[in-house]
Amino acid sequence: MSAYDVLIVGAGHGGAQAAIALRQRGYAGSIAIVGEEPELPYERPPLSKDYLAGGKPFERLLIRPASFWADRDVAMLTGRRIVAIDAEARTATDEGGTAIGYGTLIWAAGGAPRRLACAGHDLAGVHAIRTRADVDALGGELAGARRVVVVGGGYIGLEAAAVLAKRGLAVTVIEAQDRVLARVAGEPLSRFYEAEHRAHGVTLRLSAAVDCLIGEGRVDGVQLAGGEEVPADLVIVGIGIVPAVEPLLAAGAEGGNGVRVDEACRTTLPDVFAIGDCAAHANRYADGAVIRLESVQNANDMANVVARQLVGEPGDYDAVPWFWSNQYDLKLQTVGLSAGHDAAIVRGDVAARSFSVVYLRGGRVIALDCVNRVKDYVQGRKLVEAGAVIAPDRLTDASVPLKELI
Repeated sequence: MSAYDVLIVGAGHGGAQAAIALRQRGYAGSIAIVGEEPELPYERPPLSKDYLAGGKPFERLLIRPASFWADRDVAMLTGRRIVAIDAEARTATDEGGTAIGYGTLIWAAGGAPRRLACAGHDLAGVHAIRTRADVDALGGELAGARRVVVVGGGYIGLEAAAVLAKRGLAVTVIEAQDRVLARVAGEPLSRFYEAEHRAHGVTLRLSAAVDCLIGEGRVDGVQLAGGEEVPADLVIVGIGIVPAVEPLLAAGAEGGNGVRVDEACRTTLPDVFAIGDCAAHANRYADGAVIRLESVQNANDMANVVARQLVGEPGDYDAVPWFWSNQYDLKLQTVGLSAGHDAAIVRGDVAARSFSVVYLRGGRVIALDCVNRVKDYVQGRKLVEAGAVIAPDRLTDASVPLKELI
């Protein structure tokens, strides 16, 4: 049985950064990254943007070239899915039955795309966007498609809709809630993006529930709860992820929707850490609530926290969340978490497609969504970190830089 001082399960951003940070801090023990996919660690955000659009080849998505990992003596165990953890024996077993020993385990397995549970969910022509293989499969069918239905009006769904609309396809987005981005943004931003997508020819069906997918072997339509059928040559499902934590929970780790970690990213299993999309943690930017954050920032920052722990450097996870989304010629940058806001202040010119939405809770600045407004994003970060209390009329004055309000 092979064994490593540090075994990292998951070859995404978090897993890669954990290995990078350990070596940067002088960690001399053996390290291995085991991942389900055959590829080396690569960037995920471009999958629904530049890679889907054909504007960036896969080689440019690699987080580091193969030589980087070899030079730093990081073993790459690709194409292997870990299905069981024995915390007492300190082993991780893959689906082929091969066990790998570890001294410390860093679980960075992320999650799998949430699938529709309705009839027809498994028809050919139904796609997710989570891995290179997902997008390659989707891209291979685009040439023969004319009508695409996207289920889910979150970032992934809207980014895919933007790419496909620019390619000239007839795109329909079906969203169960009454606005797009309802889970992550306030109404001003939702309505802006709805208008932008409609201006580019995208049809939006809001407050619409999917009853089933229709087709004989291959999808050719989506039936809504009211009985209406929306024709489709392809369907893209973007309704979130299911965190990949079953092996840890089966081994006795605390958790549910994700595996629970403390401020140092430790699970309740001995010498087992968890980072990234699957790690449920108390976050002060969510008012102390236990949440999962699906972002590159979160994965990388958690990885750095664990690396510091393993080389004896103290430090807890306390990073301000940030996100971004590219749709058409719009660059959205978000800092903080807007959930639970009681006021949304629009700053700038919505008509000119350059504005910010500043979110307040109890008078404190908790988040900003900045559309084509980089200075607000950079300067607003300090307002979020400080929980600054600023009068709304001062925030609306776009002629005053946010840095002058701190």
